[in-house]
Amino acid sequence: MSILIKTVEETEFPSNYTVIDIETTGLSYNKNEIIEISALKVRKDRIIDSFSHLIKPNRKIGSFITHLTGITNEMVANAEKIDKILPEFVKFLSDDTILGHNVKFDINFLQKNLENNKLERLKNKKIDTMLLARKYCKLGSHSLKNLAKHYNINISGHHRALNDCKITHNIYINIKKNYNPN
Repeated sequence: MSILIKTVEETEFPSNYTVIDIETTGLSYNKNEIIEISALKVRKDRIIDSFSHLIKPNRKIGSFITHLTGITNEMVANAEKIDKILPEFVKFLSDDTILGHNVKFDINFLQKNLENNKLERLKNKKIDTMLLARKYCKLGSHSLKNLAKHYNINISGHHRALNDCKITHNIYINIKKNYNPN
């Protein structure tokens, strides 16, 4: 599957964007499912709105994923399926630039689910904080957790989509503050 989303130039640091994150039942967008989807709408680098939903998968959530995310089968038992949530998410996202950490992972899952539900693929520009960090932060690891530690950002609730959106947003603000030439 090819990604049709364009990357924002690494020298650009926009102030208006939507931060996204998903939690899944595994790493393969072909075999696994989205179980949580969240986004933060940002204007002038300030969060103005949020979107967050648990999603009921077709199969049970495994114990490893429950341990990692805290999302249980009981939590998603009465949640909507992806086909109901995806159109709302796309509407929330609109034509905003997408900001995410290792955003290719999220985009691959989203594109596959859009395709499966016969919805138009995302064409938004994207910014990846992991790639920005690799360029601007000389650290051994550019994981979300390591970058949060580097910038003294609280990681409470890490591996829950909305919390990871907030962490990603704060990492972006710190990178922008420290490395934006403008």
